Amino acid sequence: MTLADALHQAADRGLARLDAQLLLLHALGRDPGDRAWLLAHDTDTLPVPAQAAFQALCTRRMHGEPVAYLLGHKEFHGLVLAVDARVLVPRPDTETLVDWALALLAPLPAPAVLDLGTGSGAIALALLHRRPDAEVEAVDHSADALAVARANAARLGLPLRLREASWLEGAAAGWQMIVSNPPYVAQADPHLADLTHEPRSALAAGADGLDDLRTIVAQAPAHLAAGGWLLLEHGWDQAQAVRTLLAQAGFTGVTSQRDLAGIERCSGGRWPGPLASPAHLPPKSGPISAPPQVFGSNPDNPS
Repeated sequence: MTLADALHQAADRGLARLDAQLLLLHALGRDPGDRAWLLAHDTDTLPVPAQAAFQALCTRRMHGEPVAYLLGHKEFHGLVLAVDARVLVPRPDTETLVDWALALLAPLPAPAVLDLGTGSGAIALALLHRRPDAEVEAVDHSADALAVARANAARLGLPLRLREASWLEGAAAGWQMIVSNPPYVAQADPHLADLTHEPRSALAAGADGLDDLRTIVAQAPAHLAAGGWLLLEHGWDQAQAVRTLLAQAGFTGVTSQRDLAGIERCSGGRWPGPLASPAHLPPKSGPISAPPQVFGSNPDNPS
């Protein structure tokens, strides 16, 4: 069997061409960016061990397992993150939230940022990568998810603080920004049937999908510095509802940002008052509230 034969068989099984190419490269132990190599070598014979591995990967993909889980990684905002079934696969749409956060943080020296429901650490690590002077803490209620984020932070050499908690439980006050991509899918949404391999707790949030968003909006004011921002990702049809929640909670400058498809993907608002300094927050070598774990290379904390 040649490489071209293997791809044709995968197509006959109904597998998308890009998925098949990525899985074949993975079975061959090659970089996922080597798609041009596949075209140049399409008449090469596929070794029997690689053929067996490829067919097994295709079967798993046909049963709905995300390509990112099969490959073991996903690129997000220029970073390659390890992912598996313990965490949600980072979506390109979430880069809208990161870009918005970076734009708002640009004029602030050493900003203090809290990421809620961090999962793989995608948002927190992207922010820390672009703003190494920032103080970033990432929270998740799942110890399994925190283990994935911990490994990503260590591999990338980024000093990310991690803490196990439910949303703002036990969080310090005085954050200049709180960001979150919480669960926002309605429990009865038929699309959940296509996402059975990803953790349901990271996807569904009540009858209308807004339960966790309501909780975060209600809790955030007690933990934001004056002038601090709360930025939230939400579903394609939830922007107006989230803007209403923010306005009713007392946030000002409430607005939404569109993703590359033109969909209002994120909404946020600013807590009233002139922006306060986060100077009362402890330095990187000390705890923020409950003692967090710090991973990655940090001259102030070599752990």
